[in-house]
Amino acid sequence: MTLTIGTKAPAFTLPATDGQEISLENLKGRKVVLYFYPKDDTSGCTREAQDFQALREDFAAAGTEIVGVSPDSVKSHDKFRTKHGLDFPLASDETKAMLEAYGVWVEKSMYGRKYMGVERTTLLIDRDGRIVRIWNKVKVPDHAKEVLEAAKAL
Repeated sequence: MTLTIGTKAPAFTLPATDGQEISLENLKGRKVVLYFYPKDDTSGCTREAQDFQALREDFAAAGTEIVGVSPDSVKSHDKFRTKHGLDFPLASDETKAMLEAYGVWVEKSMYGRKYMGVERTTLLIDRDGRIVRIWNKVKVPDHAKEVLEAAKAL
């Protein structure tokens, strides 16, 4: 499924770090940065998480929640958060149902080998649960700053 700007973000409920459960319904009334990343503790994913963490207070001032999502387990997410001092939730979608609903579980290719994985993607969702911005095939450097500017403008 391809998501488009202006449509309602697909509903989800996922287990998350600190024994939480994250759902789109519970985030209603707040702006949400939903960022999808391939794997905990890999270089690009670590840098992306650290960049969002560095701007955490600015996102909060803009009334925006940050939620990271990957197919890694909650246990893996908890270790990743502790190791890198992250204080925003990471949601686990081991079944890949939510990743598929958002169209980010895709066929990838590396060194000629095809496999399924997460395409690094970020969504900005407004207070009503509508998608207002989509960043596909994200390049990590300066990405968090760009997302923050979009959140402030919303």
